[in-house]
Amino acid sequence: MDDQDGASAFGFEGSWREFAPIAFTNLLLTIVTLGIYRFWATPRERRYLWSRSRFVDENLEWAGTGKELFIGFLLVLLLFALPFFVISQVAQALVMRGQEALGTILTLGSFLLIFYLAGVARFRALRYRLSRTRWRGIRGGSDNQGFGFGLSYMWKTLVGYVALGLMIPWSMTSLWNERWGKMSFGPYEFQANAESGGVFARFLLFYLSPLIFFVGALVLGAMGMLAGFGVGGEEGAKIGGFVSLLGIALFFYLGLGLIAVVFYAKYYREVVGATQWRDIGFSFEASTGDWIKLLLGDFALVVLTLGIGWIFLSYRHWKFFMVHLEARGEILLDELTQSTTRTATHGEGLLDAFDMGAI
Repeated sequence: MDDQDGASAFGFEGSWREFAPIAFTNLLLTIVTLGIYRFWATPRERRYLWSRSRFVDENLEWAGTGKELFIGFLLVLLLFALPFFVISQVAQALVMRGQEALGTILTLGSFLLIFYLAGVARFRALRYRLSRTRWRGIRGGSDNQGFGFGLSYMWKTLVGYVALGLMIPWSMTSLWNERWGKMSFGPYEFQANAESGGVFARFLLFYLSPLIFFVGALVLGAMGMLAGFGVGGEEGAKIGGFVSLLGIALFFYLGLGLIAVVFYAKYYREVVGATQWRDIGFSFEASTGDWIKLLLGDFALVVLTLGIGWIFLSYRHWKFFMVHLEARGEILLDELTQSTTRTATHGEGLLDAFDMGAI
């Protein structure tokens, strides 16, 4: 297999008109069933999106079921949510009885457990999705349970923030490498060697932006107050102050959001570009401008439809992912065999419980 003629190895052949009946039906059934149907709505969406996604010469298939997702959710409720609730109640009772130290220890321990499980959730969700993705009848997965990754997620995330936040790029790229390095598809494992140096400059811009905005806020505030006094005394000063605050708020939220997009656009180009599957290398070609268009389109779609357009966001994001994903290299199809990794028996319960995003 080789991408020789300039044609993209990945493609998306769906349309929003085809997706609309699925999205609206899922929305209606989810409302009628008080949210329970969403476990079956997700596989319906994925079966369509995967079936319209092409890699080289064949489309993908999604083999997951709503039952798997529902069982995963129930397991989280039984094994984690219920014990956490009990522990929190016991901790409160201990504090009320004057045993603050023991109550604090229990509360801290429960939050550390959630922190740990968040890392396990990220790992196991990716493992599940790869195990339910088919290409030419071949699936992916991992024999690793993700418990070690949960510990790595804890300490690497803490290191990233404890060092005044300057180690966050290292934490993010290191966790990407570790998670994907334990995955495979068919007989071949993934390799990921992303380096934080490639994204540090843009992260530093994001890191220093609050200071820049603070200085800008002082300047805008002073200018607004002075302009107000020049227009009409105290009343003019109030108007000038209000206009300055409005400008500062827009400056802070829009400016910081834009810089965050600049960072994440570079981050995904770096980590995807450093990921390989045997002799196949990947790249993600979305520029900062492409990301901004996507997010502005999302915002306009949701606002102009009074929130109903939210049901099309999964379609837009998956299409964005497939359109900008590229692959290069060569692999012999005759060498491809089925994955020998163990298939996960339930879905993304932990990921769903912590409300984390897709791949």
